[in-house]
Amino acid sequence: MANFYRDNDDIRFLFRHIDTGKLAELVEDSFKFAGEFDHAPANADEAKQNYDMVLDSLGQLSGEFIAPRAEDVDRQGNILNEDGTVSYAKGTAENLEKLGQAEVMGFTLPHRFGGLNFPNTIYAIAIEMVSRADASLMNIFGLQGIAETINAFASEELKQKYLYDFSACKVTGAMVLTEPDAGSDLQAIKLRAFQDKDDKWFLHGVKRFITNGCGEVLLVLARSEPEINDGRGLSLFVCDRGPTVLIRRLEDKLGIHGSPTCEIFFDNTPCEIIGDRQRGLITYVMSLMNGARIGIAAQSVGIAEAAFRVARNYAATRRQFAVAIEKLPPVRDMLIDMKVAIEAGRALLYETSRIMDLEIGYARRLQENPPKDKAEAKRLKIGSRKYKRYAGMLTPISKYYCSEMCNRIAYDSMQVLGGSGYMRDYACERHTRDARITTIYEGTSQLQVLAAVRGVCSGTAEKIIGELAGQQFEPGLKDLLDKLAEGIEQLQKSIAFVKENGSEYMGLYGKALVDIAIDLIIGYLFCGQASTEVDMEVAAAENGQGDNGGTIGMKERKVMIARRFITKNAPKIASLTESICAGDKSTFTDYEAMVGPVPTE
Repeated sequence: MANFYRDNDDIRFLFRHIDTGKLAELVEDSFKFAGEFDHAPANADEAKQNYDMVLDSLGQLSGEFIAPRAEDVDRQGNILNEDGTVSYAKGTAENLEKLGQAEVMGFTLPHRFGGLNFPNTIYAIAIEMVSRADASLMNIFGLQGIAETINAFASEELKQKYLYDFSACKVTGAMVLTEPDAGSDLQAIKLRAFQDKDDKWFLHGVKRFITNGCGEVLLVLARSEPEINDGRGLSLFVCDRGPTVLIRRLEDKLGIHGSPTCEIFFDNTPCEIIGDRQRGLITYVMSLMNGARIGIAAQSVGIAEAAFRVARNYAATRRQFAVAIEKLPPVRDMLIDMKVAIEAGRALLYETSRIMDLEIGYARRLQENPPKDKAEAKRLKIGSRKYKRYAGMLTPISKYYCSEMCNRIAYDSMQVLGGSGYMRDYACERHTRDARITTIYEGTSQLQVLAAVRGVCSGTAEKIIGELAGQQFEPGLKDLLDKLAEGIEQLQKSIAFVKENGSEYMGLYGKALVDIAIDLIIGYLFCGQASTEVDMEVAAAENGQGDNGGTIGMKERKVMIARRFITKNAPKIASLTESICAGDKSTFTDYEAMVGPVPTE
């Protein structure tokens, strides 16, 4: 019986490696809800048992029910009806019904609205498993950030109106941001929000590329201040799907066919404002997009895991030259690199999710239940500021790294299968199409690098790396730690050179700087994993099941992973440093000559 939680040793290892007890204490506010809600945990152990149980159940649902329907969902797609409504693929509708019955559509919502009140770290694991089963379904399951935004910023009246229905899976939602002329540049949004003589709000205009735009609850970014042309003139609104919300078309896409991408026309649609005027983009949407980007990172890891497993299975069973092709050195090397890259992305994703949980938890505690002790209040304020800074850099880094990794894995999976992989007989063809969008939506890789590089150059990356380097490591990892220490010196050298050459040069070599920082962060995360004894009663080393076949212990395997990753990336870091410090500015000086004139046809 397929279970996408139980069959993944790395997920279960990290679940036990991460201090989920501390995260539980934060989201449960020292477990004060236990007396008020029957399903609220009374302590950290009970919370961890709840997390494990729900992930196990969702892993089984993903493996046994969702994954077998993914191919039909991809082929069937969605239907735009004559009345402007949208019908999901049959499998998608069935999947949503099952997810609702499993009570996982309010994953991070508070207990008082029927939610599970789980940390984002656990939600990231859930998104990964659902995405491995059907990447397109994640684009509905993973939009729970819409409900979170309502919970964080809306009035109590709006919370009561919408959040119970989200938790019960009676409604789904959409982030309605993009317009035909406002994609990455959301400050250029033109959709008009206006008030009538009774001060009621209405929306008028067009939105495009809206994931699940046919959802029942729409969060809409609109221009409420027509005299202000930039982001300060935007506010956030919520409206219900109704007769004045018209789906004009469904996009005909390369992949994720089960997720409807809509063009919407708002014809004087009644709506209500979320929070304060003029804070729509600056405060609310930026918070919403941070969660969405982590969702895409998790989706990317899930797709990569699915694509790798197709390749691994094929390589073990396909025989050429009288041997299984995984015996051929180039194929074997490719599969190892694929596996290490997935675990690297997962390590970065879960660490970023953990930091987000700490940031949100500290901020919520200060706002809702501030400690009377001044020293404790000060500690929370310092921690809140620190984790907000860390999350601000790690979020775009995770989205960038995981989505790029996902595309490489999907590409390599098809390569392992050769001609068979190019055919629709195998799922890697679908995974390759589904993977492609991950580097584009919720901000392209280039935009993620621009968002992250200032954190790298301002010292945030070095502080994160410094904290990771301060862990207790196994003595046998000293040579790897020496390589990482050398990499830190190279990062510092690169940053100093970039600062001497100005912001334009920083933009030019931002990717190289971010890549160095990522390799160092993941290197230390791997060393931390390799230095941890984890009690896994269901670990492969104990029951002979799971990823590594039970042949070695998890700790020993993590040492191998760390060694492979750090050793292979040390020359890359040196090469990137050399490239940054070479001072080549031909991109600026010789652009026209090298790219040639703009094509006329």
